[in-house]
Amino acid sequence: MNQYRAAELGLILLAALVTAGTYALAGASESGLGQGASIPANIGPFLVVVLGVLVLAHVAVRRFAPEADGTLLPMAALLNGIGYAMIVRLDQDLAKFQAIWTILGVAAFIATLALVRDIRVLARYRWTFALVGFLALIAPIAPVVGREINGARLWVSLGPVNVQPGEFAKIALAVFVASYLVEKRELLALGTRRIGPILVPDLKHLGPVLAAWGASLLVMVFERDLGSSLLMFATFVVMLWIATGRGWYPGVGGALFAVGATMAWWRFDHVQSRVRIWLDPWRDVTGEGFQIVQAFFALASGGITGTGPGLGSPERIPARETDFIFAVIGEELGLLGATAIITAFILIIGTGLRVAVRSRDEFAKLLATGLTVTLGLQAFIIIGGVLRVLPLTGITLPFVSYGGSSLLANYVLLALLLRISHESAHVKTDQVLVTT
Repeated sequence: MNQYRAAELGLILLAALVTAGTYALAGASESGLGQGASIPANIGPFLVVVLGVLVLAHVAVRRFAPEADGTLLPMAALLNGIGYAMIVRLDQDLAKFQAIWTILGVAAFIATLALVRDIRVLARYRWTFALVGFLALIAPIAPVVGREINGARLWVSLGPVNVQPGEFAKIALAVFVASYLVEKRELLALGTRRIGPILVPDLKHLGPVLAAWGASLLVMVFERDLGSSLLMFATFVVMLWIATGRGWYPGVGGALFAVGATMAWWRFDHVQSRVRIWLDPWRDVTGEGFQIVQAFFALASGGITGTGPGLGSPERIPARETDFIFAVIGEELGLLGATAIITAFILIIGTGLRVAVRSRDEFAKLLATGLTVTLGLQAFIIIGGVLRVLPLTGITLPFVSYGGSSLLANYVLLALLLRISHESAHVKTDQVLVTT
């Protein structure tokens, strides 16, 4: 067992212990603290299942990517575990579905590691990924299968199951953009026209920027989701910036998104409502601002250490299992618990960027960057919405919120990062052996 896998196993066991402890405390609190309080009767089977699923994922990494970084999987397991314990405390029925989706997510994680043995193979199918990503992006606006839930049209109904295809679109489009930029980055970095003091590429090479801008506007206008629109466009701009090294791309991209967001604000009531809530939720505390105000009360009552698992009042917060689960964690686990969640995301993001820096293959480097930025921005957007740093959005907190599509997509994303990490470490080891 190498040092990465040994560290990974130890951290996984610690994550399982934290999950089981949170689950047990929430269950005991639900039965009433005091002499009558009792640990949930199913804590044994629960712990066995948690350990079994996580150890199975660990064995898959040891088998298919033994040189991969040892912190990514444990941090994801910790986030998933705490989120699941909170969902069990909020809604037993939803918790059953979340458990199934978690098992399916780990299965998708293992399948991705087993099937994608060379990350560069994905670059050969870039136009296939582009088509799949585009179809997944526009599927929710289809007249028959598209569904609108909580004001956003992000869902596709497949019989009794509702799927959020945008979660998978972000991965497919990241693969396409990484492959495209590897081929076109020199043209996009080379300035041939001067606009004031700035040299810009030929306009025909700026088509992808305008296409990404148009796609983000499509999501914002027709799917009524500012968060997914911002996530997709910002990820593309960051990847373009990393590929070309031209700092004006983020500036131009930000200006384009600001223009699109302003146009949407002028024309659509739902965008105006989100902005009004963001600027002053206290204006209508029983109407538009009710959700965010209740989240503020929850965070305030949590204090430093929290009310304790199962002892808060999260039932007052709408969409508490999805959009506002961070507020539930802040109330019951306090500032310390909320900080632990943010720290876990920071560790994942830092590790993902380190994987990108260490990769010698340009496609793998850009793909790792895109996947990491996608995960990090998604966490920032939803946490920022709860804390009123940004307007509210309808996206989920990765690995933590209730949602099958999100879990499946993020476990696939995690597997791709581990594959890139293994390949970069493996190449480095081979170079050292050759030099020796």
